[in-house]
Amino acid sequence: MPAPLATADPDLDAAFAALGDPVRRALVSRLARSDATVGELAAPFALTQQAISHHVGVLRRSGLVEQRREGTRRPCRLRTEQLSRLGTWIDEQRRAWEDRLDVLERHLADEEDAR
Repeated sequence: MPAPLATADPDLDAAFAALGDPVRRALVSRLARSDATVGELAAPFALTQQAISHHVGVLRRSGLVEQRREGTRRPCRLRTEQLSRLGTWIDEQRRAWEDRLDVLERHLADEEDAR
């Protein structure tokens, strides 16, 4: 029987799904340098501003980006706290696997010593 998804987290699921697209990862990388409007984000891409707006919307709904109003401008800002949550989850998984590998290494060493 498969293990239950005891650690299911819809916010993390949405953020990882959003980062599954290379354009959205590029937008996150760009926003890591500084805030930008959709027009500024669209400039280096061979995509319409409408397509970039769609990607920004996915990032917004996933909690990775927020937009604010500054007069007629609507700059986007990276929500680093959401990225930190993703990093924490990844670090926890890495530590768990490192612990498992350490146990395996000790087991193999014990087996070798027993021979």
